[in-house]
Amino acid sequence: MKAIVIAEGIYRLGVNLDATHLFEGMWPMPDGISINSYVVQGEKTALIDLVEDIDDKPVEFEQELNSIPLRAQDIDYLVINHMEPDHTGWLPEFYSKNPNIEIYITEKGAAMLKAFCGIEENVHVVKTGDTLDLGGNKELVFYEIPNLHWPETMATYERNSGILFSCDAFGSYGSITDTLFDDQLSSDQHNFFMNEALRYYANIISNFSMFVEKAISKLKTLDIKMIAPSHGLIWRENPQEIIDTYSRFAGYLKGPAEAEVTLIWSSMYGNTQKVVNAMVEGVRSEGIPIHIHRVPNDHIGFILASAMKSSGIILGMPTYEYKMFPPMAWTLDMFGRKKIWNKKVLRFGSFGWSGGAQQELEQLTEKLKWTFVDPVEWQGAPSEDVVKQAALQAKKLAQSLKQ
Repeated sequence: MKAIVIAEGIYRLGVNLDATHLFEGMWPMPDGISINSYVVQGEKTALIDLVEDIDDKPVEFEQELNSIPLRAQDIDYLVINHMEPDHTGWLPEFYSKNPNIEIYITEKGAAMLKAFCGIEENVHVVKTGDTLDLGGNKELVFYEIPNLHWPETMATYERNSGILFSCDAFGSYGSITDTLFDDQLSSDQHNFFMNEALRYYANIISNFSMFVEKAISKLKTLDIKMIAPSHGLIWRENPQEIIDTYSRFAGYLKGPAEAEVTLIWSSMYGNTQKVVNAMVEGVRSEGIPIHIHRVPNDHIGFILASAMKSSGIILGMPTYEYKMFPPMAWTLDMFGRKKIWNKKVLRFGSFGWSGGAQQELEQLTEKLKWTFVDPVEWQGAPSEDVVKQAALQAKKLAQSLKQ
């Protein structure tokens, strides 16, 4: 592997985590994810972020560094945009090779640097607008973008090239192999990375959507010619596209989102499942797209992406011991954590000896700012009238998304 030149004196070093890993220990990555670091060379050399200390990734990283050619001890400055271990896991070993390196980091990041790595020497705390002149017409400018997605996060802007090193902001899932830049994508590849950006945002960023809007506002005065995130593609042909995409994702928090429905269902013995098709038909009769997930079969990482994007949600679950089916309760807990707000929602489901799912649903979602359509609930097996009612209620929900 070799480092890739992205501008004069600026290089991308990247490794891929494969599908056997769960990102952050919980999110599936069927097509992996890239971890991107960057070298900026003027008269002095700065390295922006590192790599996770996992498998043979540090070895790959050093091979790319050597291809420039550079060694760890040749780096003058280390810029840490974000202290999360996928960007700093290898830092202790790197630091042992270059203990005199000058580190640039935010105030909160410096506290984490001490806590995670025990490093306090030669640490420079920076704030928005501070600069680092590398000479040779290379100057770095730092911008704090807190809570994207840790409170110490910052972005680094290279003034001469117009490259924004945005850390986790504007990133996506998906391994990077031969295709590094947006202008190299086919239509299918473009759609793939847009979908992976949505899922990455829903899993990692959605809880902090209000901070995404603040960050975009803070950065809008910059002449951004390229966006180089820590995960995913480098956007050099149309960097505004990924900015606008993230802005749209952030807007889903306030609603309305897209005129689509996400149907999430669960069933113990098949009585709730018998009404799923009626719900789907009711939505499709209004020409509204629908995404269907079953829990616990489908992973919450995929469900979150569909639900965040959709203005309408249909929840199908049986009552279980006076409450809702537990896998659905866990799904709704994640909706609360990731701020799946301002949705129009319909619930359906069967019960045996007693209801109770609706009451728990209202308790779990009271802070989500949801608007409910009257539920469809029945005891035992659904009758033909129940199936007809389900289709009508789903149709009603779909109609409301057009208003």
